[in-house]
Amino acid sequence: MPELPEVEVISRGLAKALVGKTIESVKILNHSSVKMPWHVFASRVAGCTITCVHRRGKLLIMDLGDDLHITFHLKMTGRVLAHEEATPSEKHTRVVFGLTDGGSIEFHDTRKFGEVRALTTEELEEWSFYHKLGPEPLETSPSDLAERLIGKKAQIKGLLLNQSVVAGIGNIYADESLFRAGIHPKAKASDLSKETLEKLFVEVQKVLTQAISENGSSIRDYVDAGGDAGGFQNSFKVYGKKGEACPECGEQFESGTVAGRGSTFCAKCQKMSD
Repeated sequence: MPELPEVEVISRGLAKALVGKTIESVKILNHSSVKMPWHVFASRVAGCTITCVHRRGKLLIMDLGDDLHITFHLKMTGRVLAHEEATPSEKHTRVVFGLTDGGSIEFHDTRKFGEVRALTTEELEEWSFYHKLGPEPLETSPSDLAERLIGKKAQIKGLLLNQSVVAGIGNIYADESLFRAGIHPKAKASDLSKETLEKLFVEVQKVLTQAISENGSSIRDYVDAGGDAGGFQNSFKVYGKKGEACPECGEQFESGTVAGRGSTFCAKCQKMSD
């Protein structure tokens, strides 16, 4: 699933390609991808000009003026691509936005888990998923983020993955950040000092920033707005490396399930408590 860095890279690419362009038509090829009455969706966005493209957590948002927003929740395999010329629809194309300049925006989704909406500002703010999103990890101080975890009995990785605690972090960046901070994914937040929790969020910010600079991580389906793969997978220190040697101590990486997700870690370098 695309996480914060991938969605940020996509949003920046789409912003460069699309801001100022006008949507002329909407073609819905898979109605289940549009999570509202399809005729309302199409009538709302046709004729509107794209004024901004940005991200909130893992959610990609296109603003159409001040009071209308197309939201893309990419889920497992969603992609949003901008084309300068109209192109034939592919097998997994779900929604096509035709532009007045002859170009197009295409939403592709192999597994059909992604969701597209066209919401007013009021509807967006009242949408439960959006309303519950926690703070942005790159726009909030490590100290303030640490405060949200102090004393919590839950496992630290589960808290990182909880979008109401902090927005945008998924499995890849949780594993990478915890390894770099020396914290075991099964450690309880209540067993960690504020200093250690602050160190964790310092590493979260470093990892996310590096991933954005390297165009995100391409494991299976992710590509940016121009169809190019990311490169941060080449910088992974721990994610997906079960059985390989830890670069810090030489012990083999172990794996297990934490918060319902496969997790890789070094039992020697990553501590359960301070």
